[in-house]
Amino acid sequence: MSSLHNAVKAQKTHRERHQPDARKNLGLLEKKKDYKQRARDFNKKKATIKKLRKKALIRNPDEFYFHMINSKVEDGVHKEKSKAEKFTDEQLALMQTQDLKYIITKRTSERSKIEKLRARLHLISATDKPKNVHTIFVDNDREKEDLNLAARLGTHEAFLGRSFNRPLMEDLKKGKFSTYNIDPEQVSEANKATRKGYKELEQRIAREEQLAVLQAKMEIKVLLKSGKNKPERIVQEETKSSAPVYVWPKRERSNLLCQNDKFLCFFSLIE
Repeated sequence: MSSLHNAVKAQKTHRERHQPDARKNLGLLEKKKDYKQRARDFNKKKATIKKLRKKALIRNPDEFYFHMINSKVEDGVHKEKSKAEKFTDEQLALMQTQDLKYIITKRTSERSKIEKLRARLHLISATDKPKNVHTIFVDNDREKEDLNLAARLGTHEAFLGRSFNRPLMEDLKKGKFSTYNIDPEQVSEANKATRKGYKELEQRIAREEQLAVLQAKMEIKVLLKSGKNKPERIVQEETKSSAPVYVWPKRERSNLLCQNDKFLCFFSLIE
């Protein structure tokens, strides 16, 4: 017991020297490990500056490098040229991370979802909705003149212009469509769901258009990269909403037709 007591008593608490009161305005007192870290960082920066200075001295001013055309000077400051003039952020991200097959797959999926939404919403409140035609056959012109559409369809004349939710007269007489039986909360929820559906449809149509433009740009790049068919000149540069348009010599027309017909919609051919 005495040996343990002596061992504990022999231990000393080592405390680091603190900053003197007269120098507290300078912050914490720097220790050796802090000095070593600061000195290492300083020497590293010094070596980098020395290397860059040497590289600048032996550099050939007539040598071409791509930064000459990929940068510009604005107010005496070198700035990188942005690619946002040709592509949107979403297009750049997709081009850098995905390939053409992925774009085609996503576009096909978007088209499928758009068709399902259109079939579910029926485009009830759209301004450019298709006009439905209901053909009624009669035996002669007299029967045509005496035809009463409301009686023939079994509905009220006020509902003849409807192509959806057209109630029958017998249902109206029974009071199935009475306004007293309609729950306002259900109507509000239905309107909310309809607005949400049209908003989703609008967003998916816009996304499908962006994917179509991106697919066209990538297909043209694949064709140009092959090096087999070279265009004579470019007619229109690519933009955010369109692919580039090239002029191809007449002798290349048969080759283009043999390779893939879908590329022809992006090129102008000399006759």
